[in-house]
Amino acid sequence: MNGAHLLVEAESFRHLGGWVVDQQFMDQMGSPFLLAHGLGKPVADAVTQVRLPATGTYRVWVRTRDWVGEWKQPNTPPSQRAEGTPGAFQLLVNNQPLSTTFGIEGAQWHWQDGGTIEIKQPEVMLALHDLTGFEGRCDAILFTQDTGVPNDAARVPAKVEDGGEFDFVVVGGGIAGVCAAVAAAREGLRVALVQDRPVLGGNNSSEVRVWLGGETRFEPYPKIGDLVAELEPAKQAHYGAGNTAEIYEDDKRIALCRAEKNLTLYLGWHVNEVAVTGGTIRSVTAQEITTARRVKLAGRWFCDCTGDGDVGFRAGADFEITGKQHMGPTNFWSINDTAQPTTFPRCPWALRLDDKPFPGRGEHSGQFAKPGLSSLGAWFWECGFDRDSIGDGERIRDWNLRAMYGAWDALKNVDDAYPTYELNFAAYIAGKRESRRLLGDLVLTRDDVLAKREFADACFPCTWSIDLHYPEKKFQAGFEGEEFISISMHDRYPQPFWAPYRCLYSRNITNLFMAGRDISVTHEALGAVRVMRTTGMMGEAIGFAVALCRQHNATPRDVHAKYLSQFCELLKRGVKKPN
Repeated sequence: MNGAHLLVEAESFRHLGGWVVDQQFMDQMGSPFLLAHGLGKPVADAVTQVRLPATGTYRVWVRTRDWVGEWKQPNTPPSQRAEGTPGAFQLLVNNQPLSTTFGIEGAQWHWQDGGTIEIKQPEVMLALHDLTGFEGRCDAILFTQDTGVPNDAARVPAKVEDGGEFDFVVVGGGIAGVCAAVAAAREGLRVALVQDRPVLGGNNSSEVRVWLGGETRFEPYPKIGDLVAELEPAKQAHYGAGNTAEIYEDDKRIALCRAEKNLTLYLGWHVNEVAVTGGTIRSVTAQEITTARRVKLAGRWFCDCTGDGDVGFRAGADFEITGKQHMGPTNFWSINDTAQPTTFPRCPWALRLDDKPFPGRGEHSGQFAKPGLSSLGAWFWECGFDRDSIGDGERIRDWNLRAMYGAWDALKNVDDAYPTYELNFAAYIAGKRESRRLLGDLVLTRDDVLAKREFADACFPCTWSIDLHYPEKKFQAGFEGEEFISISMHDRYPQPFWAPYRCLYSRNITNLFMAGRDISVTHEALGAVRVMRTTGMMGEAIGFAVALCRQHNATPRDVHAKYLSQFCELLKRGVKKPN
């Protein structure tokens, strides 16, 4: 760009008001964006002050989209068709709104023209003003004196800073990643833990609100699970969607990591580059969500706890992904009794459920005092079974939200149900179940689990059934291929089943471990290993393995091939207590 210009990344706003930073689609977008997640009530303005390079006339562009635009096509089935523009918002410059309303055109992310404006003083106050409370989204704002439609070449990445070298770099701060990082740090390794959200815990955080599943502390290694226990909240989250934020004790996990002298926590950083030489990872580059700062973290060993296998994928690790009839994500939501009459707007852009059944509708013989509270927004509000769980991530999340808003619209405005209730919470971060699975020296199968096959390198116990989710057919009409309610199918086995260490490292990237739902298992076996107490114990085992790697200057494969007896002794001892 040749003329004077200023690019403002939306996530860098100094005061977010009621807008939230949505970074979960950065691999597709290249950057996070701001989301007006108001549950039908316009959110408070996001505000920042910027300095333009000069006074004069500028054209203003806003990168945004009509997030329901995809479902306005003539061939969209009637029950799925969207009408209206729920994502509308304004841009205020020095408290004056531009004449353009943003977020109301274009199904894809694009630069929407906001017209020209005369700037008389370089210091300018900007505000994003939400008009609906229904998921308006803004990625960036550009003031330019150039002509023509901008492109993303204006978004020059920041220079990469040197973050130093670590023994062990863990990417992903869910229960698995925290356990891997802390266990290794207590073995004396210099550890970096990189998490792309402002909280730790992943699905078991206040942002997503899944309860901890699985059991710990079984013979022959009854100490495995001790570190998981340190992360346990005092009050256990329950089955259902009504778990509140404080149950998850986000601050407890952050404090535990920051108390480890050998652990450096990168909270709110997203890894988007991986440097590999000869099948060995040399470094990862992470970008800070709110500032776009970039830092290179070199390491000897790495652990992919991202869930989606992002690090392994970027490194060229072998992987599998189930394309059809895989498990989808859930966005939990709940309602609350205000004890006062409440209203909710009609949502013609949501899924059209006026004449459709769904869980929580019409229960208790039509008496709506407190019907279906355990059914609304629970784990089975799940979609994306036949979609690309990574590439279509934003679409899948938005489908979950359209289902929620359509259901609540039908209950409030068609059934006249819940007269004093309102939407209380909805997770805009999806709780994922399945995507990439990185392949190790052993790929655990359903038959291994059902037969309770014994492995010499057994290192973490599984106590969850082989629990797989499929579309629930009785809620399918009108949504064939785009279902939003699931049913779970269970295969039982003698418990506990001890899973092998060879599932926890890559077969072709020499220094890569993995823990969480991206380990080396088949689609069916994933049903038994994916719950979070179980994934946390994977992290504990990896902490011991990487300690042996440093002691012997070895690879993860060598731990099984050469140092298995020492590994088993560490499993018996368990994770060290904090100093």
